[in-house]
Amino acid sequence: MEASDELIQQRLTKLKNLRKSGRDPYAPSYDRSALIGEVLATFSPGGKAKVSGRLMAWREHGKSIFGDLRDATGSIQLFFSKDRLPDSFEALSMLDMGDIVGVSGELFKTRTGERTLKVDDRQMISKCVRPLPEKWHGLKNVELRYRQRYLDFMFSPETRKVFETRSQLISGIRRFLEKRNFVEVETPMMQSVPGGAVAKPFKTHHAALKRDLFLRIAPELYLKMLLVAGMDRVFELNRNFRNEGISTRHNPEFTMLEVYQAYSDVQGMRLLTEELISQLVKELYKKDEITFQEKKISFKQPWKQAGFFELLKKETGADCQKEATARAQAKKAGLASGKEVALPHVWDKLFEKTVQPKLVAPTFVLDYPIELCPLSKANPKDPKLADRFELFVAGVEIANAYSELNDAEEQRKRFKEQVKKRPKGKDQEFFADDDFVKALEYGMPPAGGLGIGIDRLVMLLTDSASIREVILFPMLRAETEDGS
Repeated sequence: MEASDELIQQRLTKLKNLRKSGRDPYAPSYDRSALIGEVLATFSPGGKAKVSGRLMAWREHGKSIFGDLRDATGSIQLFFSKDRLPDSFEALSMLDMGDIVGVSGELFKTRTGERTLKVDDRQMISKCVRPLPEKWHGLKNVELRYRQRYLDFMFSPETRKVFETRSQLISGIRRFLEKRNFVEVETPMMQSVPGGAVAKPFKTHHAALKRDLFLRIAPELYLKMLLVAGMDRVFELNRNFRNEGISTRHNPEFTMLEVYQAYSDVQGMRLLTEELISQLVKELYKKDEITFQEKKISFKQPWKQAGFFELLKKETGADCQKEATARAQAKKAGLASGKEVALPHVWDKLFEKTVQPKLVAPTFVLDYPIELCPLSKANPKDPKLADRFELFVAGVEIANAYSELNDAEEQRKRFKEQVKKRPKGKDQEFFADDDFVKALEYGMPPAGGLGIGIDRLVMLLTDSASIREVILFPMLRAETEDGS
């Protein structure tokens, strides 16, 4: 039997003995007087406190025992003495590190100034039967941290801080939009047609309806139907699902903010984006600058703007709007560039390889080729370009926005072209949505639409190198026999 198995058996024996003695090892509730953080903030020697939390340390000194108790707000030292607990001191042997307990007593400071609770009464709230790991800090197996996120939270204040910041960001986004009269809505996560983006969907089956459905890849088309319905300002903080690869910047399940505003356009969305993110940075850090992966990034307004082909020319020295030139530059960059590769794909991958890594300061990239943007209006000055921007920070795409296409006939034409170019069975697919075109035929006002990747924004604003660091329970490969 392994040492860990022996320890589990010892704890199970204690659990059994607790039950035999008539003490419930899993209390139905506990009425604490305050959180530990509140006790520490208002600490007064001689005062009384009743707190609860997880026992994280245990130090025996003859007729006295010191322990550390932690809850979500902080940690306080406990002092157990035989003089103070004459009838129950021996029963303390039933406690183990990791147990969740409630304690009450008098506050005092030790000779070294440690704020401590002198325990008069204690109660088992929840028995921990699996020993806590001894060396969790600096764990090299990061997948184990993600798989057992509860332990990661328990031992890493840094991890907890990331998710507290994530919560603050989402709350800040809601406040910002609601103050501007945007209405939060919810749209279907199971769809008959996975529209609104070019991506491979997850497929499922509804038994009662006897039909296949898809987990949504984007909520865009439903949100624009609400513009048709007369809701002028809507947003959704939504979960999307794309059956694609996993990397430091991609998770199959991810969170997006999508915002639509009638009678606006891509410029209105650019101003909204700049104002929103700048305000979030200031609320979090009280300044315009952050550090991401040792790079100083300023969010002081206004932000940079540059055209898609303008940036390609700056990096390659060539006019990549010309097909032959674009294919030649892609080949030079080590990318697939033959005629079997569609020209829009060549442009997209060439930009990603040569330009994107160098966009460190917040930069709006404008004037994408229209072929890459089936849901965007054309640029009024050049119909070969889309009235669109993508926002890049630290080489990562953070946001995407259009002047939304509201011409039903043109939308139907674009859908047909995209379906031809993205046949089913490929890694990325495109699905035409006839119901959406029908909605457009009733008339949709001009509008600006914006999508912001919440996970990537949290990565950026918490200096996290991987998207898995900012998702509580990221998708992982199957667990191996050794538990990793």
